[in-house]
Amino acid sequence: QVQLVESGGGLVQVGGSLRLSCAASGTIFSINAMGWYRRAPGKQRELVATIISGGTTNYADSVKGRFTISRDNAKNTAYLQMNNLEPEDTAVYYCNADVTYRSTTGYYRRGGYWGQGTQVTVSS
Repeated sequence: QVQLVESGGGLVQVGGSLRLSCAASGTIFSINAMGWYRRAPGKQRELVATIISGGTTNYADSVKGRFTISRDNAKNTAYLQMNNLEPEDTAVYYCNADVTYRSTTGYYRRGGYWGQGTQVTVSS
């Protein structure tokens, strides 16, 4: 029904920047919210940032002032601009979406769509 594909990860030095993209596709009627999460080695997955349909954003304290989440509604795509990266930002970053989709029996809302993840490595 809905697929999420992340891109933009890679290896960067401390203080550098990366921009992650998450493109949603499928029988989408509307995207209610999108978010970025990350899982560092040996740690649990944690919220990084979210953005809802009205544009309100929310950030983890550890990334406030350094990361910016945004959306292009026409492209069903969310972005995560990451600046001033630190070694502690090293993780696999996952995109999440809460979507209303169309099916043959009507419209349904479902959260919990996840992308495959993209690796971000910050070297010191």
